[in-house]
Amino acid sequence: MQRKNLQAEKQAPILLLNMTENYALILAGGSGTRFWPLSRNAKPKQLLDLFGKGTMLRQAIARLEGIVPAENIIILTNHLQEAEVRRQADMLPAGNIVAEPARRDTAPAVALGVGLIAARNPQANMIIIPSDSLILDSDAFRHLAADALSLAGREKALITIGIKPTWPCPSYGYIERAGKLEDEALSHNCYEVVRFREKPDTATAEQYLASGHFSWNAGMFIWNVAHVREQLVAHCPQLAGFVTNLTQAADVPTFITEQFPQLTPISIDFALLEKADRVLNFEATFDWDDVGSWISVGQYLPREAGNNATNTPLSTVDSQGNIVFTDSGKRVALVGVDDLIVVDTGDALLVARRSEADNIKKVVANLPENLL
Repeated sequence: MQRKNLQAEKQAPILLLNMTENYALILAGGSGTRFWPLSRNAKPKQLLDLFGKGTMLRQAIARLEGIVPAENIIILTNHLQEAEVRRQADMLPAGNIVAEPARRDTAPAVALGVGLIAARNPQANMIIIPSDSLILDSDAFRHLAADALSLAGREKALITIGIKPTWPCPSYGYIERAGKLEDEALSHNCYEVVRFREKPDTATAEQYLASGHFSWNAGMFIWNVAHVREQLVAHCPQLAGFVTNLTQAADVPTFITEQFPQLTPISIDFALLEKADRVLNFEATFDWDDVGSWISVGQYLPREAGNNATNTPLSTVDSQGNIVFTDSGKRVALVGVDDLIVVDTGDALLVARRSEADNIKKVVANLPENLL
């Protein structure tokens, strides 16, 4: 696969007249075990600078410029990563960074975000984005997100942003679309959603791709806070009660500490989106990569002789198709080896076959505590 171009972007921000009504929730609590030894429990993928363009979290924050004021951006993380998230997101108010007291999947996390925003502005429009996706065309993202936020203010619907499939990937969830929404105010195509489909086998994914009616579920959602609360009442009473009680709590941190761990772990797709009265889908006009492994990182690193991808000086003899990454800038020499992943940090060295990239997370279970 050809190396993708990571150019610095300097686009003019999109200014919305009602931007103060827009809020954002960034989900930043993943573990990122596939990027060991560079990633650790306290510093997973979203907190790493994998491409020399800033960490993925800082890129996610910058991507919201011009559509959501900084004071309206809330980040959810966990206690292990809270200190580093605060350091990287120091441009946001300290109270906008919240550590979940327990892992409870995306539905409770979203409910927590809805409650925090509803307490500030019960009529807000909000966008939810993951912190660990790579999007190079931030300007295209801003334009589509602005369109979706505007639509959320006038349509009673939960809105998703999907990615046009480029291959029959069995590792993503899919969104099945129906007819196009007729709205002259929109500058992007938006479709009614028929249903959400969980990760398919390869043959089924090929059928989805051939039909042209499916998009990858990228975990990006937009809605009006008042409307999503109505949908939670109808379909997720436990989460609806949590949101209401949070907005009325005299001591919000104590309420979260005591009540959030009581919520049932479940994804937002299962809990709400698959049951909601009406869901709409924008197909992304921007590039997107979830950067799920070192192989994905290798697509963006500079290429040297022998199609070796590297972020450090490299000397090779009869070596092809390797991915080499160090955090020290040291020169690495490869002799007579093909298709390896070599990652060097100050306290650990990983050597794996490219074909075994998905199994790197398994080695983490056998590591000493100081390397986790």
